[in-house]
Amino acid sequence: MDQASLPQGVFSRLTSASWVSGLREDYEHVFVKSWSPYVGAILLVVVTAALMASGLFWGVYGGLKLWGDWFNNFIGLGALLGIKSELQSPLLHRISLMDLTLVIGAFCAALLAGQFRINRPPPLELITGAVGGSLMGIGASLAGGCTTGGFFTPLTFASPAGWAMWAGLLGGAFFGLKALLWVIEHITWGTTTSGAASAAPLKRFYPLFGLAVLLLIAWWATHWFTSDNQRLASRGIIIVTGFALGFILHRSRFCFSRVFREPFMTGEGTMTKAMILALALGIPVGSLLLQQETVEPYLAIPATFWLGSVLGGLVFGIGMVFAGGCASGSLWRMGEGHLKLWVAVFFFAWIGSVFSAIVKRWDLLTREMSLDLVEVSRVGKQVFLPDIFEGWGWAYLLSFAILGLWYLLVRYNESTNRFTVF
Repeated sequence: MDQASLPQGVFSRLTSASWVSGLREDYEHVFVKSWSPYVGAILLVVVTAALMASGLFWGVYGGLKLWGDWFNNFIGLGALLGIKSELQSPLLHRISLMDLTLVIGAFCAALLAGQFRINRPPPLELITGAVGGSLMGIGASLAGGCTTGGFFTPLTFASPAGWAMWAGLLGGAFFGLKALLWVIEHITWGTTTSGAASAAPLKRFYPLFGLAVLLLIAWWATHWFTSDNQRLASRGIIIVTGFALGFILHRSRFCFSRVFREPFMTGEGTMTKAMILALALGIPVGSLLLQQETVEPYLAIPATFWLGSVLGGLVFGIGMVFAGGCASGSLWRMGEGHLKLWVAVFFFAWIGSVFSAIVKRWDLLTREMSLDLVEVSRVGKQVFLPDIFEGWGWAYLLSFAILGLWYLLVRYNESTNRFTVF
């Protein structure tokens, strides 16, 4: 039967049904089905480049440490640890605000996809989350940042501190998996949950809740961005970029922990190759912005090259394997409803604050200005490759040589499982 032989009303209803079906299909492609990690990698570079163009950078640990400082002051440990009694508001601190909006972005993405669920893990998983989070707090303190602020961001700011932490993270992921395997084989207590999780009665309304969250974030960002208060206005872009980061990370399931863990765990290298792509794009884009002086190069370079970066990466790598996520990965999975990651982030923030305060008394991480006008500490110093090599040529060559070697090793392992632990 052709279109002409159908009654007009029937044809209109069929056309309308087809149109609605098409909208539903497009919605599922964008908001329900997972994006490719490579798409996530490209979008991460776009967002971080927007931050750099605004004179900012992507970090996570600084905000979590602030949360830990607030908690230590609340329980009365702040004075003992030497933490300031007057702390910046978590809503106004740049990195803390970015962390909060990252969680909200992931929460919104999970609602729109109908995938938000309170995930209650077995007791042993909560313990490994606490142990992992604590180790990540110690490692991030030593390295001057987590997988974001100690590895990814320094590399886009042309600092070898990122490569030093990369080496530590590889070792940490390997030894962390070995240790986790021992735990799995020898500890049987607390491996089951008590009772099944109840179904979410409001799940069919999740997309509407997600839309409401999206509109609230848009209102918040606009309200602050147009404020007469310059401090609030400068935070408007952080609200948008933090939310975007959480949304992208959730939709693409992009996790720095998987970047380092999966080749050793299963031999699968897709997430690692997506990270290589992100760096292959982010390093030259970052260099162009640095050369245009849109952002101060030493702003995001930790004074930890090389010792602090390697040791911090090693400890952090072990921790992220036990926790089941890195810093940003733990945050976006918090937004998804994973209670283990809530525990991991709590201990990450708390122990990170405690350890930072303790080593500060030893002057281990205290920064001083050297004769070269760069910050130094007992675990390293700030290093900017174009200053060391007196140009960008060797800086590009070193970075892309390591990226190429990393890709070849990952690809070889995908075919042979030569480096897998399990």
